[in-house]
Amino acid sequence: MLRVGSSAARVACRNLVSSNMGVRFRLPLQKLHPLSRAIHHRYSGNGNPHRTPHRTAARYFTSMSRLPMRPSKPPPRSGGHRYQQQRNFWVASLAARLLRLRYILLGTAVGGGYTAKKTYEEWKDMLPDFSEYNWVIPDFVWELSDQIDLDKLAKALPEMEEIAKLLPDFEKIGENFTFLKSLLSSGVSLGSAVKGASGLQLLLETSGDPALKATDSSAGAGHDASDKQYKKSSDKEKIDQLQEELLRTQLKYQRMLERLEKENKELRKVVLQKDDKGIHQRKVKKSLIDLYSEVLDILSDYDANYNTQDHLPRVVVVGDQSAGKTSVLEMIAQARIFPRGSGEMMTRSPVKVTLSEGPHHVARFKDSGREFDLTKEEDLAALRHEIELRMRKSVKEGQTVSSETISLSVKGPGIQRMVLVDLPGVISTVTAGMATDTKETIFSISKAYMQNPNAIILCIQDGSVDAERSIVTDLVSQMDPQGKRTIFVLTKVDLAEKNLASPSRIQQIVEGKLFPMKALGYFAVVTGKGSTGESIDAIKDYEEDFFQNSRLLRDGMLKAHQVTTKNLSLAVSDCFWKMVRESVEQQADVFKASRFNLETEWKNNYPRLRELDRNELFEKAKNEILDEVISLSQVTPQLWESILQKKLWERVSTHVIENIYLPAAQTMDSGTFNTTVDIKLKQWTDKQLPHKALEVAWETLQEEFARFMAEYKGKDQDDIFDKLKEAVKDESIKRHKWNERAMDSLRVIQHNALEDRSITDKPQWDAAIQFMEETLQSRLKDTESVIRDMVGPDWKQRWMNWINRTPEQHVRNETKNELDRLLKLHDDHTAYLANDEVTTVRKNLEGRGVEVDPVLIKDTWHQLYRRHFLQKALTHCNLCKRGFYYYQRHFVDSELECNDVVLFWRIQRMLVITANTLRQQLTNTEVRRLEKNVKEVLDDFGEDMEKKTQLITGRRVQLAEDLKKVREIQEKLEAFIEALHKEK
Repeated sequence: MLRVGSSAARVACRNLVSSNMGVRFRLPLQKLHPLSRAIHHRYSGNGNPHRTPHRTAARYFTSMSRLPMRPSKPPPRSGGHRYQQQRNFWVASLAARLLRLRYILLGTAVGGGYTAKKTYEEWKDMLPDFSEYNWVIPDFVWELSDQIDLDKLAKALPEMEEIAKLLPDFEKIGENFTFLKSLLSSGVSLGSAVKGASGLQLLLETSGDPALKATDSSAGAGHDASDKQYKKSSDKEKIDQLQEELLRTQLKYQRMLERLEKENKELRKVVLQKDDKGIHQRKVKKSLIDLYSEVLDILSDYDANYNTQDHLPRVVVVGDQSAGKTSVLEMIAQARIFPRGSGEMMTRSPVKVTLSEGPHHVARFKDSGREFDLTKEEDLAALRHEIELRMRKSVKEGQTVSSETISLSVKGPGIQRMVLVDLPGVISTVTAGMATDTKETIFSISKAYMQNPNAIILCIQDGSVDAERSIVTDLVSQMDPQGKRTIFVLTKVDLAEKNLASPSRIQQIVEGKLFPMKALGYFAVVTGKGSTGESIDAIKDYEEDFFQNSRLLRDGMLKAHQVTTKNLSLAVSDCFWKMVRESVEQQADVFKASRFNLETEWKNNYPRLRELDRNELFEKAKNEILDEVISLSQVTPQLWESILQKKLWERVSTHVIENIYLPAAQTMDSGTFNTTVDIKLKQWTDKQLPHKALEVAWETLQEEFARFMAEYKGKDQDDIFDKLKEAVKDESIKRHKWNERAMDSLRVIQHNALEDRSITDKPQWDAAIQFMEETLQSRLKDTESVIRDMVGPDWKQRWMNWINRTPEQHVRNETKNELDRLLKLHDDHTAYLANDEVTTVRKNLEGRGVEVDPVLIKDTWHQLYRRHFLQKALTHCNLCKRGFYYYQRHFVDSELECNDVVLFWRIQRMLVITANTLRQQLTNTEVRRLEKNVKEVLDDFGEDMEKKTQLITGRRVQLAEDLKKVREIQEKLEAFIEALHKEK
């Protein structure tokens, strides 16, 4: 707070008083001190134009200036009473005027408080913003502060004595700088001074000691003063000694820093492990990088429509084959997780690796729950083998590489958070064993990832080969001509330093002067000695040792921040998150617009349908199909038996008539007829009948299943399921196998049924007569139809329809007429024509000018005799309607023998018993087995996304799929953006 008598207050008062005395200070109100403005507003007259602020305030301060310092003496000739009155008035006036000082005090307090607050805010704004570094310490560390053993932590830190030992000998350094200053003041040559300064500058940049930098700046000022007189070798040795001393100091600081980083890493691991075990009994939220990786996984399966493309950032690792891409990625992931080979192509498909920090060094695939412990060699070998299998599985037959992405997440202490995509190495020539389009396919895959305007391109160049052999640099320069999102990495620098005659060539590469491409940054790394068995720690140690001893760094060709994979990973991570923060909200708006377009199309085309994606539609169809299968159990036993009996007779009737009844009926002897029938029925039962019966039962089950599905289809069912239902039906029937034991039991049942000849009552006899009559009439009708087709139309059809017989039909008709005359002459003729009869018929026809083949004669005879036999059998059937009495009395010698009726009764009874047996098997076993098969098929189809995509198709399905994915992407992006803002 400002005091009343402060300089500011005095200036304000002096300005106002001066205005009353005629001295005009025309200062604007904004430039007045806050106290002056406060006094100005207090006595401003409140808007009265006749009471100006200056005049009102001046009147007050003028009255104060006229205040006497001591009471005046009373005038002569005045009494004491008058003097007393004047004195009292003066005291009252003084008190009243002094009370007005409270306004000055109040104004000073308000103005001083405002000034103090403004000064505090200015100091606060001058402080740097450390909120960007909150990620270094997780939020739950502060919650765990009460549970961390601070004493143990303090003991783990290095003692002050150890720190003091690591500090440089400042006295010796001071002596060296004093000597150097004296040399420079006495005059040295410019070249020697520059050499000494270059070493000092390298050390000062890496050490970060402000005192040393200040000394170096003062020394650098002296370098320009004298540059021609330094020629003594002892002075040069002194400078070299100073440079070596500073390098040793740098190494001490670096070792101390590495030790502290290691201890910090162990501490973070302990904290993460405690949180991982659920100390706070709270639900652990997904990390920021995991949320982002989920969005990328969804986008990788999203078929972009409405010009909505995936422009979210990720780090794309590209390079020539065997340039060390995978090794760099392994160094960043701190584990040797990828398959490796000597000179052959190992990366055959893009591999998306999500790197994040965690308590344990583990890896897992997106579609698998197994975690691979990266600290165990057997798990590392299993992970490399699994990646190789997935790559080979993704490559289609006849191809070498695949565009299908393999998603992998790696967590571990100290790992930088980012998403990297390792692409197949760019090749210049297609070798033996590769597909002819391998080179073009790799180029197209690389361009597809690099053309994303927000993708960070990590360009890997092999430093051990000639720069002119590089292919990837031209490709990268085409995709990012300005180099605004490219980071260049030179690998195998150890081999490059050993092989190159001019190390300055490496300097030209990392300075961007050799390749026709631009980049955000240039890095040089070493990823081991080339041995596949090297561990990550061994590679790190080798890399650090190399750069500490390398003349590239010592001579200033490379800067300290441009080397080691550690610095590379930090730079890539910073660039990645910067790109994410700049582009993620824009991408979220793009998907929001895409979602609006899709929702509008759905409302216009399918206003009364729910938005069901392919999986939801499959579940709906699955329930419908299972309901249709259950409906099979509602079929009545009578209906099952009726259908089975009818179908079985249709299947075996031809065999019964042609192979059993007709051969047996050729004899007039009753015993011979029955013997022939028994033998043929036994053979039929043993070989064909059970198998035919099971075929009929299985076909009946299929037909009923299809009938129910067709009936459901007509009941307002969605036609989008037709292909799926048909495929489920076919696959279920294909998998269904009838119980083999049922055939043996069915054979015994059928054999017993056919052996029975005892017709017990008249209704059974009449039923057999009716069955025989229907069968014979049906066969006679079919035979007459065949004969009509053979001989062509009769005279009535020819005249009415204006059609004629063909030459073959004419020959057939003439042959038929000749054979009919033969049957009239021999009514009891056998089923076969003798050779002399065939000759006679042929000669008779030749006599009428008709050339006919003997085979045609026999074929025509077969149909004519069949008709003749069926007509006689029907006549005999009508006579047997009254033959039950003779059958029941066992009159063997009677003129009316109805053995054929008994045969048909046996066949009919066998059909009834077989139908009943099959119905029991269907209802008790096979329907449930079919239902089980249908469920298995549906489960298999449900797990096969490709199958569902083939069977459930249409614009409606695709639109619902796109809507679901766009909504999911938008929700994930919004959750990620919210978490990103919280981290800021």
